[in-house]
Amino acid sequence: MVDFTCTIKKFGQQGEKTGWTYIEVPEAIASELLPGNKKSFRVKGFLDNYSFASFALIPIGGGDFILPINGSVRKILGKGKGATLQVKMEVDTTPVTLSPELIQCLSDEPSALAYFNKLPGSHQKYYSRWVESAKTVETKAKRIAQTVTACARGQHYGEMMRSLKEEKNKLGK
Repeated sequence: MVDFTCTIKKFGQQGEKTGWTYIEVPEAIASELLPGNKKSFRVKGFLDNYSFASFALIPIGGGDFILPINGSVRKILGKGKGATLQVKMEVDTTPVTLSPELIQCLSDEPSALAYFNKLPGSHQKYYSRWVESAKTVETKAKRIAQTVTACARGQHYGEMMRSLKEEKNKLGK
């Protein structure tokens, strides 16, 4: 397990990462976790005293990575941009299972299921994690419906999120 101190940062205008809050994981630390790796991988550990698992380290070039920190985690930590964070992490090799409810609903829509099955496993997991991260049954059902629709349209996760944002903006929500 690697142990380091860092500062929470936030992207300004940065394409799809605009507004993301994150910590940097320099190449020296990332190579202690998974030597020679330049692709995204999962980690588990502690941010201060907050225990986490299955968080993605995302490559940003030069062997460096970022660990996005979502709003709910920041709220638990009571920290935001500019705050210091004590980090302990290691590679998380726990297999990620796909949402059974999502798979069942995709099965009812053959074209959506066919598209979903052609996606790389990492993309399937994006959809599944998004569905499973819903805090209410209603939100989970809505996300499953949105995922099935997106797959039927042949949209990958990023395209779906952009189209949902556009629809929301059109409705003025």
